[in-house]
Amino acid sequence: MDETMKAPRSRARMLELVFPKDTNYHGTAFGGWVLSLMDKAASIAAVRHAGGNVVTARMDGVDFHVPIRVGDAVALDAQVVRVGRTSMTIRVDVYREHMPTGDQELATTGFFVFVALNEHGRPRPVPPLPEGQDTSAAEPDFEARP
Repeated sequence: MDETMKAPRSRARMLELVFPKDTNYHGTAFGGWVLSLMDKAASIAAVRHAGGNVVTARMDGVDFHVPIRVGDAVALDAQVVRVGRTSMTIRVDVYREHMPTGDQELATTGFFVFVALNEHGRPRPVPPLPEGQDTSAAEPDFEARP
């Protein structure tokens, strides 16, 4: 029996481990490394929603709440929260996880804007969010942690 399931269309989740190469001399994750993970997770959610090529247009309001340390896991949850004609806003919540206990804490939050592109590299329309799914002002969804 071949059963297939569709991936969520406007959401992406990722899990990464923090190694010494990902940190500064304080032993905490480089902000740029965390931002690159956030951009990657956001791009997956954007591609899924748009159904094709996208590019990062802007990063808005990235807040670093608590440090992420060597040995922690980084759990990312990216979700399309607002859609324009050709653009999408994706909220990315980053949790640090203490691996032995599984305890998670919100470490970083940010919003990324992506633009969908056609085969010629020009902006193209994206589908709307389902009715009532604009959650741009919502608090992090702690139940949906990766």
